[in-house]
Amino acid sequence: MDKVKVSAVSYINTWPFMYGIKHAEELLELSIIETDIPSQCAQKLIDDQVDVGLVPVAALLDIPDYKIIADYCIGSIGAVTSVFIFSKKPIEDIQTLRLDSHSRTSNNLARVLLKNYWKKSVTLVDDENADAYVLIGDRTFGMVGKEPYAYDLGEAWSNFTGLPFAYAVWAANKSVPEQFVSLLNKALKWGLDHREDFMDKLPDVENFDLEEYLMKSIDYDLTAQKREAITLFHQYIRELDIVVVE
Repeated sequence: MDKVKVSAVSYINTWPFMYGIKHAEELLELSIIETDIPSQCAQKLIDDQVDVGLVPVAALLDIPDYKIIADYCIGSIGAVTSVFIFSKKPIEDIQTLRLDSHSRTSNNLARVLLKNYWKKSVTLVDDENADAYVLIGDRTFGMVGKEPYAYDLGEAWSNFTGLPFAYAVWAANKSVPEQFVSLLNKALKWGLDHREDFMDKLPDVENFDLEEYLMKSIDYDLTAQKREAITLFHQYIRELDIVVVE
């Protein structure tokens, strides 16, 4: 049997997953594991360079017949503390927004929330002098307070919809062996159950508690409510660029 090619995210929030995978000998024998930034994970799965990826949920719209194969995700119930719009102005005053090149889901989440929750129209720009910018992952650690305003997009989504959110899921672009799926889920659960084993190996980050982030801020179970949130989010994405002619 050919080995299953897998792309996982290289951020700290995947450490529990990767810890479990690295301790799963049977799974490692069946797979080739790569790590990438979220947008690269997505593109590799879209381009069929890998078979399975921990992919941003927005990218699922570009993968025909995708299958979510794991019971776990990168998610949050309320504030996630690593997905933000940082701004020089209050949200109601921003006119220009710079997106994050690492992101698919969070860029779309920002656009969805600006349109539907904050009722704000903005111009997307590449300019370093944009009024506000999206930033995700490890690069946000310790950033709160460095800009006048910080808007946690997990918290905003929860306030808007009453739902949790899933930022990335384990998805396949083709059928993969059931043995692999079973071993992957077992490895992910083992890693989550043993998070405390590697807390002393986490890097020191000024003004940010990584242990609390991994134990509380990120919610890893792919629940029915998170699946509902994915469906709703996809609906909002589809509506982003619809032009209503009166």
